[in-house]
Amino acid sequence: MASSVISLISTRRAEIIERWKESIQKVSGTTDQANGRAIETTNEKLVELIFDYLSDNQSQDRLNNLMGRILQLGWPLSYLTSGVQLFRRVVGTLIIESNEEKGIILDYFQAMDDLLDPIFNNLIEDATSTWENTVSIQKRALLELSAPLIPVMEHIAVMPLIGTIDTERAKLIMENLLEGVITHRAEVVLIDITGVPVVDTMVAHHIIQAAEAVRLVGSECILVGIRPEIAQTIVNLGIELKDFPTRSTLQKGIERALEMTNRKIVCTQEGGNV
Repeated sequence: MASSVISLISTRRAEIIERWKESIQKVSGTTDQANGRAIETTNEKLVELIFDYLSDNQSQDRLNNLMGRILQLGWPLSYLTSGVQLFRRVVGTLIIESNEEKGIILDYFQAMDDLLDPIFNNLIEDATSTWENTVSIQKRALLELSAPLIPVMEHIAVMPLIGTIDTERAKLIMENLLEGVITHRAEVVLIDITGVPVVDTMVAHHIIQAAEAVRLVGSECILVGIRPEIAQTIVNLGIELKDFPTRSTLQKGIERALEMTNRKIVCTQEGGNV
Protein backbone atom coordinates (compact mmCIF):
# COMPACT_ATOMS: atom_id res chain seq x y z
CA MET A 1 0.00 0.00 0.00
CA ALA A 2 2.92 2.34 0.68
CA SER A 3 3.97 1.97 -2.95
CA SER A 4 0.45 2.99 -4.04
CA VAL A 5 0.64 6.13 -1.92
CA ILE A 6 4.07 6.96 -3.34
CA SER A 7 2.72 6.37 -6.84
CA LEU A 8 -0.21 8.72 -6.15
CA ILE A 9 2.15 11.37 -4.78
CA SER A 10 4.47 11.03 -7.77
CA THR A 11 1.66 11.11 -10.33
CA ARG A 12 0.00 14.20 -8.86
CA ARG A 13 3.21 15.89 -7.74
CA ALA A 14 2.51 19.27 -9.36
CA GLU A 15 -1.01 19.42 -7.90
CA ILE A 16 0.24 18.47 -4.43
CA ILE A 17 2.96 21.14 -4.55
CA GLU A 18 0.47 23.80 -5.58
CA ARG A 19 -2.06 22.89 -2.90
CA TRP A 20 0.65 22.59 -0.27
CA LYS A 21 2.15 25.98 -1.11
CA GLU A 22 -1.28 27.59 -0.96
CA SER A 23 -1.91 26.03 2.45
CA ILE A 24 1.42 27.01 3.96
CA GLN A 25 1.17 30.50 2.49
CA LYS A 26 -2.05 30.96 4.46
CA VAL A 27 -0.22 29.86 7.58
CA SER A 28 2.66 32.31 7.04
CA GLY A 29 0.21 35.10 6.24
CA THR A 30 2.82 37.48 4.78
CA THR A 31 1.85 40.33 2.48
CA ASP A 32 5.33 41.82 1.99
CA GLN A 33 6.56 41.01 -1.53
CA ALA A 34 10.22 40.46 -0.59
CA ASN A 35 9.38 38.31 2.41
CA GLY A 36 6.75 36.54 0.38
CA ARG A 37 9.31 35.53 -2.21
CA ALA A 38 11.75 34.35 0.47
CA ILE A 39 9.03 32.24 2.07
CA GLU A 40 8.03 30.83 -1.30
CA THR A 41 11.62 29.79 -2.00
CA THR A 42 11.83 28.20 1.45
CA ASN A 43 8.58 26.35 0.84
CA GLU A 44 9.86 25.01 -2.46
CA LYS A 45 13.02 23.68 -0.80
CA LEU A 46 11.12 21.94 1.98
CA VAL A 47 8.56 20.25 -0.25
CA GLU A 48 11.28 19.16 -2.68
CA LEU A 49 13.21 17.56 0.18
CA ILE A 50 10.08 15.64 1.20
CA PHE A 51 9.48 14.47 -2.37
CA ASP A 52 13.12 13.39 -2.75
CA TYR A 53 12.82 11.26 0.37
CA LEU A 54 9.51 9.67 -0.66
CA SER A 55 10.59 8.98 -4.23
CA ASP A 56 13.48 6.73 -3.15
CA ASN A 57 13.95 3.93 -0.65
CA GLN A 58 12.90 5.27 2.75
CA SER A 59 15.87 3.85 4.63
CA GLN A 60 17.27 5.18 7.91
CA ASP A 61 20.28 6.53 6.05
CA ARG A 62 18.01 8.43 3.68
CA LEU A 63 16.04 9.77 6.64
CA ASN A 64 19.21 10.86 8.45
CA ASN A 65 20.36 12.61 5.30
CA LEU A 66 16.99 14.35 4.99
CA MET A 67 17.12 15.51 8.62
CA GLY A 68 20.65 16.80 8.18
CA ARG A 69 19.71 18.81 5.08
CA ILE A 70 16.61 20.23 6.74
CA LEU A 71 18.27 21.20 10.04
CA GLN A 72 21.25 22.78 8.27
CA LEU A 73 18.87 25.30 6.72
CA GLY A 74 18.05 26.63 10.20
CA TRP A 75 14.27 26.81 9.83
CA PRO A 76 12.17 27.10 13.00
CA LEU A 77 10.81 23.80 14.30
CA SER A 78 7.24 25.16 14.24
CA TYR A 79 7.58 25.89 10.53
CA LEU A 80 8.98 22.45 9.74
CA THR A 81 6.37 20.53 11.70
CA SER A 82 3.56 22.64 10.22
CA GLY A 83 4.96 22.00 6.76
CA VAL A 84 5.00 18.22 7.21
CA GLN A 85 1.51 18.22 8.74
CA LEU A 86 0.12 20.31 5.87
CA PHE A 87 1.76 17.96 3.37
CA ARG A 88 0.02 15.07 5.11
CA ARG A 89 -3.30 16.92 4.98
CA VAL A 90 -3.00 17.74 1.25
CA VAL A 91 -2.14 14.16 0.34
CA GLY A 92 -4.96 12.91 2.57
CA THR A 93 -7.43 15.14 0.77
CA LEU A 94 -6.31 13.75 -2.59
CA ILE A 95 -6.68 10.19 -1.30
CA ILE A 96 -10.26 10.91 -0.25
CA GLU A 97 -11.02 12.57 -3.58
CA SER A 98 -9.49 9.67 -5.54
CA ASN A 99 -11.24 6.82 -3.70
CA GLU A 100 -14.78 6.04 -2.60
CA GLU A 101 -14.29 2.79 -0.72
CA LYS A 102 -13.79 3.48 2.99
CA GLY A 103 -11.54 0.49 3.61
CA ILE A 104 -9.12 1.49 0.87
CA ILE A 105 -9.03 5.08 2.14
CA LEU A 106 -8.12 3.90 5.64
CA ASP A 107 -5.36 1.66 4.23
CA TYR A 108 -4.03 4.61 2.24
CA PHE A 109 -4.03 6.83 5.33
CA GLN A 110 -2.20 4.20 7.36
CA ALA A 111 0.42 3.83 4.64
CA MET A 112 0.82 7.59 4.42
CA ASP A 113 1.29 7.81 8.17
CA ASP A 114 3.95 5.11 7.98
CA LEU A 115 5.78 7.18 5.37
CA LEU A 116 5.55 10.60 7.03
CA ASP A 117 5.67 9.77 10.74
CA PRO A 118 9.43 9.03 10.68
CA ILE A 119 10.05 12.52 9.25
CA PHE A 120 7.88 14.19 11.86
CA ASN A 121 9.27 12.15 14.77
CA ASN A 122 12.89 12.71 13.76
CA LEU A 123 12.30 16.44 13.44
CA ILE A 124 11.08 16.52 17.04
CA GLU A 125 13.86 14.26 18.33
CA ASP A 126 16.67 16.13 16.54
CA ALA A 127 15.36 19.54 17.54
CA THR A 128 14.86 18.41 21.14
CA SER A 129 18.35 16.94 21.29
CA THR A 130 19.87 20.13 19.89
CA TRP A 131 17.88 22.26 22.34
CA GLU A 132 18.83 20.10 25.34
CA ASN A 133 22.50 20.18 24.35
CA THR A 134 22.42 23.98 23.98
CA VAL A 135 20.68 24.42 27.32
CA SER A 136 23.17 22.08 28.99
CA ILE A 137 26.14 24.04 27.62
CA GLN A 138 24.62 27.37 28.60
CA LYS A 139 23.72 26.11 32.08
CA ARG A 140 27.23 24.83 32.64
CA ALA A 141 28.71 28.15 31.51
CA LEU A 142 26.40 30.10 33.82
CA LEU A 143 27.21 27.82 36.74
CA GLU A 144 30.93 28.27 36.20
CA LEU A 145 30.54 32.04 36.12
CA SER A 146 28.28 32.05 39.15
CA ALA A 147 30.80 30.65 41.66
CA PRO A 148 34.21 32.24 41.04
CA LEU A 149 36.96 32.38 43.67
CA ILE A 150 38.52 35.84 43.48
CA PRO A 151 41.90 36.60 45.08
CA VAL A 152 41.66 40.07 46.70
CA MET A 153 45.11 40.18 48.29
CA GLU A 154 47.91 37.81 49.16
CA HIS A 155 46.55 34.65 50.81
CA ILE A 156 42.98 36.04 50.95
CA ALA A 157 40.23 35.20 48.45
CA VAL A 158 36.51 35.85 48.16
CA MET A 159 33.76 33.69 46.68
CA PRO A 160 30.61 35.79 46.11
CA LEU A 161 27.48 33.68 45.79
CA ILE A 162 24.40 35.02 43.99
CA GLY A 163 21.03 33.34 43.50
CA THR A 164 19.58 30.04 44.64
CA ILE A 165 21.96 27.25 45.66
CA ASP A 166 20.83 23.76 44.67
CA THR A 167 22.67 20.46 44.91
CA GLU A 168 24.26 20.71 41.45
CA ARG A 169 25.47 24.23 42.07
CA ALA A 170 26.73 23.33 45.55
CA LYS A 171 28.91 20.63 43.98
CA LEU A 172 30.39 23.18 41.57
CA ILE A 173 30.97 25.65 44.42
CA MET A 174 32.89 22.97 46.30
CA GLU A 175 35.02 22.15 43.24
CA ASN A 176 35.82 25.80 42.45
CA LEU A 177 36.52 26.53 46.09
CA LEU A 178 39.04 23.73 46.56
CA GLU A 179 40.73 24.29 43.21
CA GLY A 180 40.92 28.05 43.85
CA VAL A 181 42.37 27.63 47.34
CA ILE A 182 45.21 25.53 45.94
CA THR A 183 45.76 27.71 42.85
CA HIS A 184 45.80 31.03 44.72
CA ARG A 185 47.43 29.60 47.87
CA ALA A 186 44.67 31.17 49.91
CA GLU A 187 44.92 30.90 53.68
CA VAL A 188 41.53 32.50 54.27
CA VAL A 189 38.44 32.32 52.04
CA LEU A 190 35.45 34.60 52.53
CA ILE A 191 32.17 33.10 51.30
CA ASP A 192 29.86 36.05 50.65
CA ILE A 193 26.16 35.13 50.73
CA THR A 194 24.87 38.70 50.40
CA GLY A 195 23.26 37.76 47.06
CA VAL A 196 21.70 34.48 48.24
CA PRO A 197 17.97 35.18 48.71
CA VAL A 198 17.17 32.22 50.97
CA VAL A 199 19.36 30.34 53.42
CA ASP A 200 17.64 27.17 54.55
CA THR A 201 18.93 23.96 56.12
CA MET A 202 20.13 22.56 52.80
CA VAL A 203 21.99 25.74 51.80
CA ALA A 204 23.60 26.00 55.25
CA HIS A 205 24.59 22.34 55.07
CA HIS A 206 26.32 22.87 51.71
CA ILE A 207 28.17 25.94 53.01
CA ILE A 208 29.33 24.10 56.14
CA GLN A 209 30.53 21.20 54.00
CA ALA A 210 32.49 23.64 51.84
CA ALA A 211 34.09 25.22 54.91
CA GLU A 212 35.08 21.83 56.30
CA ALA A 213 36.58 20.79 52.96
CA VAL A 214 38.62 24.01 52.86
CA ARG A 215 39.84 23.37 56.39
CA LEU A 216 41.09 19.94 55.31
CA VAL A 217 43.40 21.55 52.73
CA GLY A 218 44.84 23.92 55.33
CA SER A 219 42.73 27.07 54.91
CA GLU A 220 39.96 28.76 56.88
CA CYS A 221 36.56 30.08 55.83
CA ILE A 222 34.67 33.17 56.95
CA LEU A 223 30.97 33.47 56.13
CA VAL A 224 30.05 37.08 55.33
CA GLY A 225 26.87 38.83 54.25
CA ILE A 226 24.76 37.65 57.20
CA ARG A 227 21.68 39.84 56.93
CA PRO A 228 19.32 40.13 59.92
CA GLU A 229 16.64 37.94 58.31
CA ILE A 230 19.22 35.28 57.47
CA ALA A 231 20.59 35.36 61.02
CA GLN A 232 17.05 34.86 62.33
CA THR A 233 16.46 31.98 59.92
CA ILE A 234 19.70 30.27 60.97
CA VAL A 235 18.75 30.57 64.65
CA ASN A 236 15.18 29.34 64.06
CA LEU A 237 16.43 26.34 62.10
CA GLY A 238 18.91 25.47 64.83
CA ILE A 239 21.85 25.51 62.41
CA GLU A 240 25.21 25.33 64.24
CA LEU A 241 27.88 27.73 62.94
CA LYS A 242 30.01 27.92 66.10
CA ASP A 243 33.10 26.55 64.30
CA PHE A 244 32.51 28.82 61.32
CA PRO A 245 33.51 32.53 61.74
CA THR A 246 30.80 34.89 60.47
CA ARG A 247 30.63 38.62 59.73
CA SER A 248 27.77 40.84 58.64
CA THR A 249 29.62 42.52 55.75
CA LEU A 250 32.46 41.76 53.36
CA GLN A 251 34.46 44.69 54.74
CA LYS A 252 34.35 43.28 58.25
CA GLY A 253 35.20 39.87 56.89
CA ILE A 254 38.32 41.19 55.16
CA GLU A 255 39.38 42.91 58.40
CA ARG A 256 39.05 39.57 60.19
CA ALA A 257 40.92 37.78 57.41
CA LEU A 258 43.81 40.23 57.75
CA GLU A 259 43.97 39.50 61.47
CA MET A 260 44.02 35.77 60.77
CA THR A 261 46.99 36.26 58.42
CA ASN A 262 48.83 38.46 60.95
CA ARG A 263 48.11 41.72 59.17
CA LYS A 264 46.00 44.75 59.90
CA ILE A 265 44.84 48.01 58.40
CA VAL A 266 46.82 50.99 59.68
CA CYS A 267 46.47 54.69 59.09
CA THR A 268 49.46 56.13 57.24
CA GLN A 269 48.16 59.69 56.99
CA GLU A 270 45.15 61.60 58.10
CA GLY A 271 42.06 60.32 56.29
CA GLY A 272 43.90 57.48 54.55
CA ASN A 273 44.22 53.76 55.31
CA VAL A 274 46.25 50.92 53.81
